[in-house]
Amino acid sequence: MISLPAMVTERPRRTDRDHALVEALRRREVSAADSLVAAYGDRAYRLARGITGNVSDAEEVVQDAFWAVVRKIETFRGDSAFGSWVYRIVANAAYQKVRGRRGRRAECSLEEMTAVLDDHGEPAVDWSSRAQDPALQAQLRVVLTAAIDMLPEDDRLVVLLRDVEGQSVQEISEITGYSVASVKSRAHRARLVLRKRLGACFSSPPAAVTA
Repeated sequence: MISLPAMVTERPRRTDRDHALVEALRRREVSAADSLVAAYGDRAYRLARGITGNVSDAEEVVQDAFWAVVRKIETFRGDSAFGSWVYRIVANAAYQKVRGRRGRRAECSLEEMTAVLDDHGEPAVDWSSRAQDPALQAQLRVVLTAAIDMLPEDDRLVVLLRDVEGQSVQEISEITGYSVASVKSRAHRARLVLRKRLGACFSSPPAAVTA
């Protein structure tokens, strides 16, 4: 009897939409760094700003992170999407920046977060209509960014990636190393905390204006 050799099955390697960019970086092409900035600059900056809460720090984080991407490109094996790898480097650089100083001044876009919380939170208090009042915009920004600051670092990263950057649960799982179930749980928990704190801020009627 002739025995047939056992078939060896290999896990198919994912096709990354950034394959050409990755190869250009590996070849050290002069234009590769510019292509990296064009592809991920805006998104990396938004994530860095959301974590550091500071424009100048976010700019430094992105610069340092992209330099790290260029230097460490040979360590990228393609087990996850290139974009997920870039996000992970940016997030790590941003948290290092935050830990390197005593405090941080948080900045957050109301447009990016209030609509998300209005859709996903538990509506204990209907503050969404009052959030459109220009007189309350500054107050809401302070409360929202302070609430995000108070989230555990991991939950903060998840909610920024999910609700600000629009990353999928699977992509966030690759970036953070958490399971899909953990990502969903952290995002839900963070949304409820933010919604509760915003609701508490607007639970009392606006102060009367005196002549």
